[in-house]
Amino acid sequence: MSLDTLYKRRWTMAAVLGAGVLTSAVARAEPLLSGPGFQLSLDAAKGGDLATPLRILIGLTVLSLAPAILMSMTSFIRIVIVLSMLRTALGMQETPPNTVIVSLALFLTFFTMAPVFDQVNREALQPYAKGSLGAAPALERGVRPLRDFMVRQTREQDLALMVELAHAAQPSTVDEITLPQLIPAFMLSELRAAFQIGFVIFLPFLLVDLVVSGALMSLGMMMVPPASIALPVKILLFILIDGWSLVIRALLGTFH
Repeated sequence: MSLDTLYKRRWTMAAVLGAGVLTSAVARAEPLLSGPGFQLSLDAAKGGDLATPLRILIGLTVLSLAPAILMSMTSFIRIVIVLSMLRTALGMQETPPNTVIVSLALFLTFFTMAPVFDQVNREALQPYAKGSLGAAPALERGVRPLRDFMVRQTREQDLALMVELAHAAQPSTVDEITLPQLIPAFMLSELRAAFQIGFVIFLPFLLVDLVVSGALMSLGMMMVPPASIALPVKILLFILIDGWSLVIRALLGTFH
């Protein structure tokens, strides 16, 4: 076992133990730490809601899970895969760089998910911050817009597959679908949609490669690599048709 792996496991165990201590302290309404002249308590009986230190712990936990939530519950999967396949179709493996692709996918994700995020902020975060809504109702209201978005993008076949693998009963309504079933089904649907869009993007570039290869063969220039001639041709055609705008417009139009 490497040293980094050992440190990661120790920090994970420490975080789990810390969360357990905080939770048990809240449940028993006992002081977490006490000594001469000071006492740290997580008693939330007065406010009827979670104590401030526990709120901080939950907030930090959510922040640590934010990348996973972004990649598994938003439009990021489809966008970043399509952009990566577009780069491969052009024949350039490192241009644009991965940082540019991921950054563009990230901002397009925020643009696509803006109505959902606004609804979460309006119905869950703001009432919870003002104290007019408890933690549990705020969490339920905050998850609902993301859940509705994922349901709209998920195919029935993928959802039925996850329900079958979970050995659960077929849900009769949308509200009966659990998140452990919905999230992987949503990711499978996003992967399928991304590969379908990528296939359509590949076709015109494949045609350019075939035309260039045929032209070189007819001219007897068999020693010339077709990729060295096809690459500038594909870049020129992509610029002339304003390819980036067309791809982004078509990609964002696939979300409903």
